[in-house]
Amino acid sequence: MSVDPISWTSKRFSKNYVADYKPYNFVDGEGVRCSLYVSGCPFACKGCYNKAAQNFSYGNPYTEALEEQILTDLEADYCQGLTLLGGEPFLNTDVTLSLCKKIRERFGDTKDIWSWTGYTWEELLKGTEDKKQLLEVIDVLVDGRFEKDKMDLSLAFRGSANQRIIDVKKTIGSGTVTLWKNGEYK
Repeated sequence: MSVDPISWTSKRFSKNYVADYKPYNFVDGEGVRCSLYVSGCPFACKGCYNKAAQNFSYGNPYTEALEEQILTDLEADYCQGLTLLGGEPFLNTDVTLSLCKKIRERFGDTKDIWSWTGYTWEELLKGTEDKKQLLEVIDVLVDGRFEKDKMDLSLAFRGSANQRIIDVKKTIGSGTVTLWKNGEYK
């Protein structure tokens, strides 16, 4: 499939819909997390676990009330942070980038932000400015399209062996992809 991180834009695809919001779960990253599932993903990976969320019109419009609920839920001491999933968070940046900036304003670095994406790190670096800005405010990125023939249910936080869990801040600082926890997250 041809993937273009420049012509595939949030403005072109996103309808600012959310497939789901799940506060206080334990499966979408490390610790207790609030997870926002945005709607829409053109990757259409074979075997996708969230096929309904591939539709950019699936679910409900993202609202200020939902945003405030997420920010309020993140105030809980036991909540480690936010996870962005989908759908494709990097093609819904009106929602995801805005929310992440507000989290940074309110909580600084006391809450971490994880994101899954079908893009690879390298594709995102070639992408539009909003994609790069979203990278700058998240901490952990699980990158790459799900590949059914590389599916491995024993992997931590990934569906297929080609996907990487990237420490975003260390990677930006060094200019070289640095795996989260040095790759010791099995």
